[in-house]
Amino acid sequence: MNGRKIQIFCGNGTGKTSAALGKGLREACTGKSVIVIQFLKEKNNETVAEYFRRLEPQMRLFRFERFPEDYESLNEQERADECRNIKNGLNFARKVLVTEECDILILDEILGLTDRGIVSAEELRNLIDAVGENMELYLTGTSRCEELWPYVDEVTELTTAYVR
Repeated sequence: MNGRKIQIFCGNGTGKTSAALGKGLREACTGKSVIVIQFLKEKNNETVAEYFRRLEPQMRLFRFERFPEDYESLNEQERADECRNIKNGLNFARKVLVTEECDILILDEILGLTDRGIVSAEELRNLIDAVGENMELYLTGTSRCEELWPYVDEVTELTTAYVR
């Protein structure tokens, strides 16, 4: 391992998840272990989950949300339930970091949780603080979460400048 590295992929452009997963896949090809935890992602697409099962044990995918509908379309009680599920995912991420269960942890769309008030920037900062000396952490999402930038090694912002 090349040491501790933390990177954010953010912005309104496409490719944030692809960039993080691409880095993870490249490292998995060298024998490193990768855990991906997805938040607020489309849950009706089983193709992604099936593909990840073929990549195990080098790359493992976890999703903690249970409702098939988008978070925004849930009623108040369902949102509260889903928030608990998301917090379980956050606690799992913390456990993975503390126990150094993998070489690379990808928290896909976690930055968007801050915009919805589900997770605070301080909670994300605590995750960053838990990254071990030989681990890599990638955080993705549309939110820029600039308050985290001083604590990470690299920020890649993807923007859509022109759409035809």
